[in-house]
Amino acid sequence: MEGRLINIGFGNTVLSSRVVAVIMPNSAPMKRLREDARGAQRLIDATHGRKTRSIIVTDSNHIILSAVHGDTISQRLSGNHHPGRTE
Repeated sequence: MEGRLINIGFGNTVLSSRVVAVIMPNSAPMKRLREDARGAQRLIDATHGRKTRSIIVTDSNHIILSAVHGDTISQRLSGNHHPGRTE
């Protein structure tokens, strides 16, 4: 397994080498992307019922919804995240 496991909230993780993009969920195209993935059974909801704050696109074309802000996930992907520090 290549890459690191990145925490995307509530104990859920994603392999860093599989992430293609981390995007904000607010625009109409992102809402269509979410619905298209739901229809194709490629949607993974990791929000635990919370508000979706970021959408993660993987190299397998799966769409992962996360309650963690995209900036935080990006920092974790780049290795600049400090777990003991609040953001």
